[in-house]
Amino acid sequence: MIPEVKTLIFDLDDTLVVEEASAEAAFIETGELAQIRYGLDPGELHKTLRKTCREIWYASPSHPYCKRVGISSWEGLWAKFTGIDPNLKALHEWAPSYRFNSWRIALQKHGIEDTELAGELAETFPRLRRKKNVVYQDTIKTLELLRQNFSMGLLTNGAPDLQWTKIEGAGLAGYFDQVLISGDIGIGKPDRRIFEMLIERLNCSAQTTIMIGNNLITDVRGAHESELRAAWINRAGDTCDDSIIPEWEVSSLDDLCKLLSAGY
Repeated sequence: MIPEVKTLIFDLDDTLVVEEASAEAAFIETGELAQIRYGLDPGELHKTLRKTCREIWYASPSHPYCKRVGISSWEGLWAKFTGIDPNLKALHEWAPSYRFNSWRIALQKHGIEDTELAGELAETFPRLRRKKNVVYQDTIKTLELLRQNFSMGLLTNGAPDLQWTKIEGAGLAGYFDQVLISGDIGIGKPDRRIFEMLIERLNCSAQTTIMIGNNLITDVRGAHESELRAAWINRAGDTCDDSIIPEWEVSSLDDLCKLLSAGY
């Protein structure tokens, strides 16, 4: 007999909030400054910047920590890196030069030598990105409905200040009994320890808990290694990896609600 579901744990990025699209919109809007001054297409600058910042990011001594907790190179372009983990201090001190050099070198690759503009772009992107905390159309109504019948947690990889900016900016904080962010503890999904830590904080059982997320590796595989069942939010209609099979696959949070309401 399958145990009754009592607790739901949600992923954040591209499960509840629109992360990739929000970041891209902020990049394009920032790049319009270079378009005005030099006629550089914002989309082309965006592509160059993403490649450039990734190269700098991977060469950083902090990259192993960032990989472990799931902080991406483009998130480093707007994070403040404040928090209790000692690793965040080094990132906090390095981030300003990382942001500036990413934009400066990206401009150089387009034949533009303008350190003043690079500095302006480095300051503009974080400001614009912090304003774009967009949730999916079905996010709020889903959380409103499900919190009536389930205990709920939020488990997300990333830098604490970034993730809290998204959570609070999108008005999501009040829906969860516990929120756990990888950057606060130095462990990220799919490491089973972070799942176990949140299960303990929620005072629930893995057998009566479902992990809900968009990523097959971090969310679904991580859940399975922690003895949780998993629901894969596959909005893009991707093909499931044969080695990672979620218990449920839905195309939206609306469908998840229907599934849970029907007792799956």
